[in-house]
Amino acid sequence: MKHVVITGSNRGIGLAFCRHYLAQGFRVSAACRHPDSASDLKALSGELSVFSLDLASESSIENFASQLVDQSVDLIVNNAGVYGGTPQGLDDLSSKEWLNTLNINAVAPIFLTRSILNHIDSSQSPKVAFLTSKMGSIADNTSGRSYIYRSSKAALNAAAKSLAIDLSSHNIPVVLLHPGWVRTDMGGPNGLIDTQESVAGMAQVIDHLDMRSTGAFFDYSGKEIPW
Repeated sequence: MKHVVITGSNRGIGLAFCRHYLAQGFRVSAACRHPDSASDLKALSGELSVFSLDLASESSIENFASQLVDQSVDLIVNNAGVYGGTPQGLDDLSSKEWLNTLNINAVAPIFLTRSILNHIDSSQSPKVAFLTSKMGSIADNTSGRSYIYRSSKAALNAAAKSLAIDLSSHNIPVVLLHPGWVRTDMGGPNGLIDTQESVAGMAQVIDHLDMRSTGAFFDYSGKEIPW
């Protein structure tokens, strides 16, 4: 039975990833900040374990990693993230909010992946996925604003690309995924697709991921996105 770790698993895209992989027969280690109130997550059936994980805390990351003990991890889906407050016009920016968002969206996913790397490395077919955003594409930025969120996802893209290169000697492919404009708490009610469509598409991209495509940046339909 394959084992997947999913962060930000209590709602939205993370919860949909849990549903998807449980339905596929995976053993799912679902991590979120407040497991006690994650009723929708706990209601899912299958090989599900729920863990507490606060990406703003390095000790929480280390504690989560220690609970995996000797389990192999075939896939990690680094899904958890924040937008960083609104509005994000030039005159609205907060350095505290900006740095916190950079930490959660860009620094913490790399630290988490590093903390469980030995578990990933022990898998026979390991994969690492990061949920980023088209808004982190510098080439695609034609509307400005959203300084905090854009820069945090651009930083994640750069860091994950380096990770893909560094892990190539371990034969561990890494992919960066844009989920689309999804109807979630973050994406809002006007999103163009629902979580099920987004996750089904991203899971297909992950299924086809190998060392030939490691370090690439795709949207949920498999279309490559410029940096």
